[in-house]
Amino acid sequence: MIRYALQCKAGHGFESWFQSGAAFDALVARGLVVCPLCGATGVEKTLMAPSLLTTRKAIDGAPDAPVADPAPGPLSGLASALEQTLTAMRREIEANSDYVGMNFVTEARRIHAGNAPERAIYGEARPDEARKLIEDGVPVAPLPFLPARKIN
Repeated sequence: MIRYALQCKAGHGFESWFQSGAAFDALVARGLVVCPLCGATGVEKTLMAPSLLTTRKAIDGAPDAPVADPAPGPLSGLASALEQTLTAMRREIEANSDYVGMNFVTEARRIHAGNAPERAIYGEARPDEARKLIEDGVPVAPLPFLPARKIN
């Protein structure tokens, strides 16, 4: 496993673990590595200091130096106002909508046509499917977060 410091095109910094460097590259190429703050898929590795464990005791018999707490990052400590707002929005949507998963396009079309009860739904759609829904006049909007099963 390898941990990378990442940054999206909007400048949000975050960290994530990957099986290997090749696995990271493959996931980025497929658009599956996204910013947890804004959902952008334009994610790149940033400069990161390696995390090395050393023991002075083993080297010179001295006691281990105290290990400092890691510097607070965007995903540690208190959440920013944006993170709090997104969390509140997610809770509201999940509490008051039906998750239809990969059936989102079909269900949205059924509701729009009057073939299913009108209700708030959320789910997953490929970008081309979402574009087609909008072109066909089906009222949909992207959400600024991923489904819980897809969070890296």
